[in-house]
Amino acid sequence: MRVPEKLLALINDENSFFISTHINPDGDALGSSLALSLALESLGKKTVLYDRDRVPEFYRFLPAHEKFSASLPSNGQPLILLDCNEPGRAGLDDVVLPYSAVIDHHETVRDFGDIRWVDPHAAATGIMVYYLIKELGLEITQNIATNLYTAIAVDTGTFRYSNTNSELLRVCAELIDSGADPASISLALYEAWSERRFRLLIEVLNTLEIVDHIAFTFVTKEMFIGTGTTAEDTEHFSNFPRMMEHVEVSAFFRETDGAWKVSLRSKGSVDVARIAERFNGGGHRNAAGYKITADIKTAKEELIKEIQDV
Repeated sequence: MRVPEKLLALINDENSFFISTHINPDGDALGSSLALSLALESLGKKTVLYDRDRVPEFYRFLPAHEKFSASLPSNGQPLILLDCNEPGRAGLDDVVLPYSAVIDHHETVRDFGDIRWVDPHAAATGIMVYYLIKELGLEITQNIATNLYTAIAVDTGTFRYSNTNSELLRVCAELIDSGADPASISLALYEAWSERRFRLLIEVLNTLEIVDHIAFTFVTKEMFIGTGTTAEDTEHFSNFPRMMEHVEVSAFFRETDGAWKVSLRSKGSVDVARIAERFNGGGHRNAAGYKITADIKTAKEELIKEIQDV
């Protein structure tokens, strides 16, 4: 994987960076951002690590997670935007940015960024950051390795998805040699749920409806209140219905203020990134999302129509 020369020059020439990732951050967003921040600071650089939303409780095992802040800097640092390629996805619409670089692997591409390193063939932004760190000649410490391994594991379904290949596994073997512990990371990711999160999952699965190989589930504000949970507790919920043999698309609807945020997951030939783009969203071939203002019945009907068209 080739790292852009302009990105290397930016890192070598500047002394301070504003690193940001998308709202509602997942493991790839968090792990790749933390790894890059730690690596740049080992070079003597200063970094400000920003996300509008807090680090979800179940990702607080990540080394240096407390570095994230919801406060915007005021000193005009160049931006490095990770795991998304437009400032709106990071809650930066109204922020004046003197210079920006994008590191991302989503198929839905925007034209933002003075430097753009967008590789849809990369399994995770974390593996792109790995190659950047290697190109800079920096040591991959245990903390960096743990963050990168987590980033890659999350976006490959812990090496179950079709984006897993031999190159990726060799990278992860090196991360393990550098101190990443697969067992403890997997335990933190998949076997450390709170009881309230598990009860929310039960309620969500009880909303299951299957129409033409599409599995629909949803969560309402009332369900969050009743279980004492928040939106961050729903990560991975969209994956569960996809486990069923004949389900080709899983659509998970999360109620927000006057709208629904929709997470799509697919297997086989259905490209949900194309479907999400029709609603001004985006993502990957088998994992994408969008937002729609409609009642739940209409939102489902419109999604069925778009899936049938695609």
